[in-house]
Formats: sequence, C-alpha cells, structure tokens
Amino acid sequence: MTKDEVMLDNKFEDEKIDQDVEKLELEEEEDDSPIEEVRITLSNTDDPSMPCNTFRMWFLGLLFTCIISFVNQFFALRQTQVTIGYSVVALISLPMGHFMARVLPTRQFSIGGWSFSLNPGPFSIKEHVMIGLMTSVNAGGTYAVDVVLLQKIFYHSEKPFIASWLLVLTTQITGFSLAGGIRHFLVRPAHMVFPSNLVYASLFRSLHRVTEDPKDVNRMPRMKYFLLVTLGSFCWYWLPGYIFPTIGTIAWICWINPKNTALSQITGISGLGFGTIALDWSAFAAVSPLVTPWFAQVNILIGFVLVVYVMVPWAYYTDLWNSKRYPIYSAKLYLENGSLYDVEQILTELVFDRQKYIDYGPMRMDSFFALTYGLGFAGLAATVVHVLFYNGKQMIQSWKESRTEKEDIHARLMRAYPEVPNWWYGLLFVVTLALSLVTCVHWDFMPWWAVLLALAIAIFFVLPVGVVLAVTNQQPGLNIITEYVIGYMLPGHAIANVTFKTYGYIVNLQALAFTSDLKLGQYMKIPPRVMFMAQVISASISCTINLLTALWLVETRPNMCTQEGYPFTCLSTNTFYSASIIWGAIGPARVFGSKDGAIYSPVQWAFVVGAILPVITWLAVKKFPNVAWLKLVHWPVLLAATSNMPPYLPYFYTNGLVVGFIFMFWARRYRYNWWSRYNYLTSAALDTGLAICAIVMFFALQNNDISFPTWWGNPADGPIDHCPLGAAPLFKVEKAE
Repeated sequence: MTKDEVMLDNKFEDEKIDQDVEKLELEEEEDDSPIEEVRITLSNTDDPSMPCNTFRMWFLGLLFTCIISFVNQFFALRQTQVTIGYSVVALISLPMGHFMARVLPTRQFSIGGWSFSLNPGPFSIKEHVMIGLMTSVNAGGTYAVDVVLLQKIFYHSEKPFIASWLLVLTTQITGFSLAGGIRHFLVRPAHMVFPSNLVYASLFRSLHRVTEDPKDVNRMPRMKYFLLVTLGSFCWYWLPGYIFPTIGTIAWICWINPKNTALSQITGISGLGFGTIALDWSAFAAVSPLVTPWFAQVNILIGFVLVVYVMVPWAYYTDLWNSKRYPIYSAKLYLENGSLYDVEQILTELVFDRQKYIDYGPMRMDSFFALTYGLGFAGLAATVVHVLFYNGKQMIQSWKESRTEKEDIHARLMRAYPEVPNWWYGLLFVVTLALSLVTCVHWDFMPWWAVLLALAIAIFFVLPVGVVLAVTNQQPGLNIITEYVIGYMLPGHAIANVTFKTYGYIVNLQALAFTSDLKLGQYMKIPPRVMFMAQVISASISCTINLLTALWLVETRPNMCTQEGYPFTCLSTNTFYSASIIWGAIGPARVFGSKDGAIYSPVQWAFVVGAILPVITWLAVKKFPNVAWLKLVHWPVLLAATSNMPPYLPYFYTNGLVVGFIFMFWARRYRYNWWSRYNYLTSAALDTGLAICAIVMFFALQNNDISFPTWWGNPADGPIDHCPLGAAPLFKVEKAE
C-alpha cells in the first residue's frame, strides 16, 4: 500500500469513527424526550416485569370506579361542583394497595390453564396508575344523563330505564373505538404532550419514590411536600367552603356602591366580576393555571379580555339586541319584556308549534350568551384551519414516522408490550354503532341518519381538536356545531337535538379522553391491552352508576334542578335546557336566521371570521419569521377562551390567570429549580386537599343540615359577594299581566 493510499485509508477510518460518534451521540440524545417538561417529569427507563394486570389493580380500580362515579355525579348536580379525580384516588388507594400486598396470599392459583397470584409482590406504580385511569374514565359525570334529566324534569316525558341506560352507555363507549385510528398521530409523537398528564405522572412518581437523588438530599422530599400542601389546602377550604364564603368572592369594587346597577353588573360575581378576588382554589378550574402552558394562558387572557371587558360591555350598554332588558351575564332565556321564557307555551306534544310561538312571542337572550355562541362558531372554524396550516405537515410526518417506527424513547420502550389489535377497536365500534341505532330509532330519540351524521362529525373533528388539546391543554367543544347542524336539519325537536349533540360531542370528547390516557400509559409504560380492557369495563360500570345516582336524586330530592331545590340546582343541566330551547325547540333558523323575528343572524358570520384569522396569522409568520410573538398566537385557544361561560363565571378566569402568571411564567423563569420539582405536584396537592375537604364537609355537616352561624362573611339571605344587583337588568320593562 502506498503512502497516499495509507493516508486515504486513515482519513476514511477517521471519518467513519466521527460518523459513529455522531450517531452514538444522537442515539444518546434521543434516549430522552425532546420536550423539557417531559424530561423533568418522567423517567426514561422501564421494567417490563413490574406487575400491572393484577387482582389488586382490578379490585381497587373497580371499587373506586363505583365510589367516584357516585360522588362525582352527586356533586355535578349541586350549586358548587366538585370533581374527585386522579389525585384523591391516588392518595387513598396507595395505603390500600400496600396493605393488600402485605396480607394477600402469595400462592399461585390456576383457572382453566391460566395461572395467577393474588399477590405478585410489592404494590407497583403501574397498578397504581391503572387504578387512577379506571376511575377517571367518567370523572366529570356522564353527559347523556342530562338528556334523561331534561326529559324527566323539564319536558315531563321519560323513556324506559333500558333506553336511558343504552343512551348513556353508547355515548360513553363509542369514542374509545375512535382512539385506535388517531393514536399514531396523537400518542406516539413526542410533541403531542397532553400537559395535564404531566401532573398525574409527577404525582404517581412522587408517591412511589423510595430514595431521593443525591443532588436533592437537602431539599424537601416530594412526598412530604405533597402531604403538607394537601393538608394546607384541606384546612384552608373550610373558610371559603363553609365558615367564610365571602372570602372566595371579594367583590370589593362593588362594595363602593352596591345599589348602583351598572357598577354591580361590571364588578359583581353574578355579572362580569371585574376586580373580584377569589381566595378559593376551586374558582381556578376554568384555566388549570399550574398545568396549561403559559403561551396558551396568554391567548386565553387576550380572548377573555376582548370578549368580557370589551365586546360584552359595548354590546350591552349600546343596547344591542335590546340587551339592557336582560342581565348582563345569564344562561336563561327571555321574552322581549324581560320575563323568563316558558318553552311549554310553544310546544305541542314536545314538538314546536309555530302558531303558538307567534302568539307567545320570540325568544331572546342576553348579549353575552349570543356572543358566546358566535365565538363558538369562530373557534371551531379556526381549529380546523389552524391545524391544517400549522400542523398539517407534522401530522403527515407523524404518519410516515409511525410506519418507519421513528419514535422517541417513551414510544420505543412501549415496544415491549403487545399493541391493541385494530380489530378490537373495529369490533367495539360496530357493536356500539348497532346499539346506538337501535336505541335512537326504537325509542324515538332521533332518526337513524342523524346517528350516522353525529358520529361523522365526531370523527371529522377528532384529529384537529386532539392536536389543540395535546399542545395547549385546551379542548374546543363540538356542542355548538352539532346543535347548529341538527337544528337546521331537524327543527322543532328538542330531544332529538340534545341527543344528536350528545353523540357528536361526547363521542369526540371520549375519544380524546382515552387518547390522553393512552399517552399517560405511554409515559408510565402501561400495557395497552390491559388499559383498553380496564377502561371499557370501568366506563360501562361508571355510566350505569351515574345514571342510577341522578335518577335516585330526582326521586328523593324535592324541587330538583330549581333554586328552591338548593343546593341541587343543576347549573349545567339548566344551561343544557336553555340550549335545547334555542337549538331544538325553536331552532337556529328562528334564532340566528331570518324566520319569525330572529335578530341574532349576524352571529353566523363568525364562521367566516374564525376561518380567516389563522390564515392571516400564518401568512404574517411567513412574512415576518423573526417576530417571535406571532408564532405564539393560537386562534383556537383565543376564540375558545370563554367557551365554558356559562356556567363558569368570569372571575374564575381573572383569578386563575393571575395564578398562572405566578407559576407558569415567573416561577418557571426565575425559580426554575423549584418549579421543575414541585409545580405539577402543587397542582395535584391543592386539588386533593380541596376535594377531601368538600367530601368531609358535605357528609359530616351539610348533609345533616348543620350550617355555620350566619354573619357578614356567611350571609343567610342575598348573594355571598354582597352585590345584590349583579344579575339585575339595567332597564326594567313593565310586564303584561
């Protein structure tokens, strides 16, 4: 070999070594998530031998499924709604799991060739996570229960129990089958984070942490921190929840002159809540301030301010749509003179009667309610366009990577577990579709074609809405678009309208809830087949208990879902009822169209506006790539900022966003070491303490009619914020006898 050949060969070897080193460095870099929040929260290792599918998991999971389903449905119909979720179940089930690991026999049992042990070893974090996932399936209650209550209480017509049960079952389960088709786009890609899952992962890892890292030896252990914050939250909630309710709604500006109607409307909690201070953690749920990314909270803030403090006061005080005759913020419906609208006056056998409608008078709503529907139209259009322009290439790339198996460390570790076969999802869809058709057609909920159309809408929007949820922790709902579509196609049928909405909206919601759980399963390395079976079973049990609980309350509590039935005033159900009148009984053509005195038709232009706005921003980003803030404008989040209002109140947002600034901006930027260790744990602990306190408070005191003595901070009569005119109209029209 010549000298030149030797040098050339050495150069080739050096280049090869450099390439190998670069490849090794790349592989090492890919052995952790590219997302900072995921890296600081999750472990990038796994032990496939760790027990998960155990007797302990099934026993405790189903036990808590039954308990939490009852408790959450019970509280969902109360004036103050409390949802018991992951954190409470995690805290209570942990000692029970350890106890079962100590006392259950370890010997092997055999059934039909299947061998198992009641006690395969120490209680594992995977068992613990699965218990939480099983109980969280219907943590917020079952939406279709409102359809049942609507028929029974408001429309005085009810179906057989089997019809109601099949309705709630199919609406809750069908969505699971859709998750199989979108998991490649929303579960495997690293950038589809689902921020709320980081809270749960942080909680479970802290509860099972045996030893601290050497660098954290002088810092408070996570478990100790969690328990202290939980205790503090438990103790504090006795003030706003029982002893001193006014401290949770300090409308101090209104106190300057509480007899001034305009001041009360702007500053009272029943109005726009400007300046109201809430020293109550339960008031911050609208924003999830320690979970939602700061850029998303800024978008929510901008949208909230533009709507609540600019558009609504402008519309109301310029008397747009005769708004001054109604309260500035309300979910109720009115006649033109300000009287409450009685839908029974316009129905004949639960079907719209045009002559009765003309004789009784057109339906009116406050300007806030009307604008909220317009924002819903705009937000949904913006969601589709935004995802198409901003995430279209990413979704195509995710699909390609799923075929080439280019995945991050957490997705790669899941290869140790068999994936759920596609035919499982397909079979579940076929069965639930058949049951849905039988239920809706046989018991006359709605026609067969409406079932197919509702599911088509749910499927069409599942991916764009899922992308927004995975990135921002905010989820645009399909409730408005489903009401709108069926309202035009099947006008005058209130029950068909709410049933269509339930299938279109909740199937989509459940699909993304299960997808989010699959992502948490990927983070925590839960076998997918175990999760699929456990959640389908627990969801079936949970929705059954939700229905039975609601029916039991209706039969045993007088004046259910009215102010006279306090505390069971059913805020969400009443909003549901108002929507059934607007979209179902009367129909969008007579509200947002041009028929029979409709005056809200300009609201429909929001569809066009919502579709255009993301295109403008996208073009601006292309034109000015160095303007950083343009890349953070997220129109679906901005336009959906007030999508939960009503029933959420405006002061929920203002207070929650202040807390979000402290934790998700200031603490993350200037106290990063503390934030990375304790932020998500703080959120879980505050939720846990409040939920436990609310349960103890109700069953020990309120359920036994033991009230705290009346004083200024706990008034017996009148609003707790001492702002009595917050819900009053600015003008009062003399009403006909």
